[in-house]
Amino acid sequence: MSLKHWGLALLIVLGWGVNFVVIRFGLDELPPMLLGALRFALVAFPAALFVKPPKLPLKWLLAYGATISLGQFALLFSAMYLGMPAGLASLVLQSQMLFTMIFALVLLGERWHLPQLLSLMVASSGLTLLATKTPADEMTLAGFLLTIAAAASWGLGNIVNRRIGQLGGVNLMSLVVWGALVPPIPFLLLSLWLEGPELILSSLDQMGLKSVGSLLYLAMVATLFGYGSWAFLMRHYPASTVAPLTLVVPVVGLVTAWLILDEGLSLIQLAGIALILFGLMINVFGDRLRLRRRLKAESI
Repeated sequence: MSLKHWGLALLIVLGWGVNFVVIRFGLDELPPMLLGALRFALVAFPAALFVKPPKLPLKWLLAYGATISLGQFALLFSAMYLGMPAGLASLVLQSQMLFTMIFALVLLGERWHLPQLLSLMVASSGLTLLATKTPADEMTLAGFLLTIAAAASWGLGNIVNRRIGQLGGVNLMSLVVWGALVPPIPFLLLSLWLEGPELILSSLDQMGLKSVGSLLYLAMVATLFGYGSWAFLMRHYPASTVAPLTLVVPVVGLVTAWLILDEGLSLIQLAGIALILFGLMINVFGDRLRLRRRLKAESI
């Protein structure tokens, strides 16, 4: 990549990493389902007035919005509302890579190679370490499990994304904007059911700079700028060059949560984090190393 595009990639990673602290700020003044409804309403409007609809069947647009947007963030926002620390959330959510592998095996019949199996074993051991050794006053079990469920929804959304990509000619920015039309009404219905009209009205009435700033950041920076710029990089460079950069997101998330929210980590938590990151790295780079070794062996 050119130096300018490396800079763009760095901005995306920073934006997505800081995103988790911003979510924490937003949840200080807004309940999770209402936060989700307002976030995606801001993503869709007024952008949908200026961006053409994606050229794909309605069922795939609904599937994208239901998994990547509604499912992932309804579960993630609820997890953080119920006590999942922002830094750990940024890390555990990256287990979406593992769920993508599992769904690809079950739904698409893709074969696993040794790197995928090792990745699943190593990262799962790190997740287990975090779940069992983090004190209850630092992370609730409900928050952890909901974050895992959010990662599973993201992983399923990746399978939907892969199917959409096979259709060809779908503009990713168009997909993000028009896919954002799917979640607001379900989010609002969930808010009415789980949070109630009184909490909704009082939260809207008491919105301050923190929640307004959080909503603008989540909609404009994390979603429109982040996904739009990511689509640009993916269009111009191989996925093997761009995709590994997502491994930096939880590092940024953990550091910003430590600096801004004063979230500390014990040695055993750091060990769990190291195992998860190592497992994800095996998944990202393992096949490339295996292919390189095979090609080298064939050339001898």
